[in-house]
Amino acid sequence: MQEDFRLILDLVTVLAAAAAGGLLASLLRQPVLLGYLLGGMAIGPAGLGWIKELVQVETLAQFGVAFLLFALGVEFSLGELKKVQGIALGGGALQILLTISIATGVSIAVGWASDPIQGIFLGATLSLSSTAVVLKCLMERNETETAHGQVMLGVLVVQDLALGLMLAVLPALSESPERLGGAVVWALLKIGAFAIAAAIAGLWVIPPLLRFLARRESDELFLLGVVALCLGIALLTDRLGFSIEMGAFVAGLTISEVEYADQTLTYVEPLRDVFSALFFVAVGMLIDPVFLWQHLDSILGLVALVVVGKSLIVAPLVRGFGYDPKTSILVSLGLAQIGEFSFVLASKAQLMGLVSKAVYLPIAGTTAVTLVLTPFILRVVPLLLDWVESQPTLQPLLDGSPAPSIEPPDSVLEHHVVVCGYGRVGRNLIKRLREMPDCPVLAIDRSEAAVSQARADSIPYLYGNAASLKVLEAARLDRARTLAIALPDPMSTRLCLKRALEFSPDLDIVVQANRERDIELLYQLGAKEVVQPEFEGSLEILSHLFLALGLSPLRIQREVEQIRNSHYLELRPQREPDLVARELQAAAQDLNSRWTTLPTGSPLAGMTLEQTNLRRLTGVTLMAVQRHNGEEIDYPDATTVLLPKDRLLVVGGDEELAAFQQLANSDIVVPNWRRASLWLEIPENSPAVDRTLSELDLRQRFRVQVQSIRRGDRNVGFPHASTHVRSGDRLLLCGREDQLVQVQAWLVPADDPVDNTVSS
Repeated sequence: MQEDFRLILDLVTVLAAAAAGGLLASLLRQPVLLGYLLGGMAIGPAGLGWIKELVQVETLAQFGVAFLLFALGVEFSLGELKKVQGIALGGGALQILLTISIATGVSIAVGWASDPIQGIFLGATLSLSSTAVVLKCLMERNETETAHGQVMLGVLVVQDLALGLMLAVLPALSESPERLGGAVVWALLKIGAFAIAAAIAGLWVIPPLLRFLARRESDELFLLGVVALCLGIALLTDRLGFSIEMGAFVAGLTISEVEYADQTLTYVEPLRDVFSALFFVAVGMLIDPVFLWQHLDSILGLVALVVVGKSLIVAPLVRGFGYDPKTSILVSLGLAQIGEFSFVLASKAQLMGLVSKAVYLPIAGTTAVTLVLTPFILRVVPLLLDWVESQPTLQPLLDGSPAPSIEPPDSVLEHHVVVCGYGRVGRNLIKRLREMPDCPVLAIDRSEAAVSQARADSIPYLYGNAASLKVLEAARLDRARTLAIALPDPMSTRLCLKRALEFSPDLDIVVQANRERDIELLYQLGAKEVVQPEFEGSLEILSHLFLALGLSPLRIQREVEQIRNSHYLELRPQREPDLVARELQAAAQDLNSRWTTLPTGSPLAGMTLEQTNLRRLTGVTLMAVQRHNGEEIDYPDATTVLLPKDRLLVVGGDEELAAFQQLANSDIVVPNWRRASLWLEIPENSPAVDRTLSELDLRQRFRVQVQSIRRGDRNVGFPHASTHVRSGDRLLLCGREDQLVQVQAWLVPADDPVDNTVSS
């Protein structure tokens, strides 16, 4: 077979393997990078042996590395880095240095490295995490704007920036030990000189060149010019003794702040994707699956060592920069993998003879396994931490942050509006609210940057997690007029809503839904209004079109309000019931939920959801009903009638779920749903303080029943008669309105009035 045709056949085989492997990984909800590696292993010398011209394929794969790093440089964002510059620059640099130092010592001690140079290389490889996989996971969970998401992205940007420095210094590590120090110093001096030259080119040479190319208004010329610039600088750095990869990265950096950066990235991305697929398939061809299988136990041990070791390095660093334990744990486990750019370092080091194939193969296998584990870790760990937070005995383990601090002091916390999230939406809300007379506001945010902005804007703020019970308690929701939730991630939004209603069951709450599938869930959890930005944008465009078509403003307003009142049903696509049920089950897993069967003789049987008043009496939320005949009702409305043997999906804390079980099993007396209820706060001089409910005997004296006690961050539904009443407790009392007035007059002395409300 002719050599040129053999190369064409090999390229087609490699691209087909990349497509097949990537498709398989996508179907399994894994990063396509893993599919590329599997495809390379399948067709490589250790697999089916289909590739004959391995050297030529690897040469073409170098283009993939160059374009990969070029695009990385173009995407580099100083703006993203500034959001978390303290932890990103300080913590990111410390993480890299500590990982290299510890890995060097451990690898030499256990014999993985024969000298410190190999140990340094291993540490550099382990210090990098996967930008692509972590970013994809954060975007899928809509967590890029959360505290842990911002910290992860900031540290990843610093790691990517450090990659260029590692690639530049790597050639110096191949020198003899006697000349190593001088070689590293000389490499750093050359890097400094090259950085100055690159900065000058980025300011005065590159922008005019791109502008000149853009004026030709030819996509082909612009693309050719950009490719020539990228590869030209890469070859220049190779001639200077650096690596082609570093040159491509610097070329991207010189373009990153130019106005044509986005357009450049648009043109280069298809080339990057094709050639980077070539590179990762070529890496896969170097992996021996038989070797991995024979050494599976040691590779799994390395995976455990990497995940635990990097977590133990990162978590204290994040905690040391003032972040709470939960954020520290999420960041440490989210970054506890070896990144795709570690393949770049490993391949370069192997070509230079810094590592042998016996060392390279375990690194490749460990990297692949950690990349597979990362999506599962980022899915499971938040659920585990939320469960820990819901357990009173375990919650203090995550409560390492200082008590919430409010500025100005508590004097503003009367009939105020609480806004959870001081991002773009929160700032706009508060700006307009402050223009209204007699409308005090309070912002809640856990981002130091957002809190600093609130401080600069003279906005009363509370620093902390808006889903935290302590933070919500400090916000005095029981005295608030209304609550707006504009948090960036769905999980925090749901928890904030659920816990806010525990403090004030009748609070008017408006919530921003980050995803369409969260709309009904948030309504079911108790939101009075749910706003979805994409649908609201559609309504604004629709209003403009209606106006242009001649419809009257009054009719347009009626149409828009009808769509809003229907929870955007007219705009939302029809979804299969099975899909809705799966989404409901997934959302319920994020919260503390339980399926329970309604007994035949339950007092709830035959009552509508509105009549049961479950949220007020027990604190739980009913999410779904499965009938005995197989019918399933997801997100039941107030008119849904509960029937015997219905299976009910309820969400709430452990004590709330226990109270609901008591209610469903007739273990307690259910008040008549037509009677009124009252939340009553017990002052210090109340005759009820330090007395048990049996001693107070409110049922016999006033025909009033204590349905729930709110104490700090706990809600005790249907408390036992031996429960002591304490100062500051909030009691939910049920009875006739005249009876409730008598109880209030007895329990709250006239000289100590408390703002309590009665509702029917």
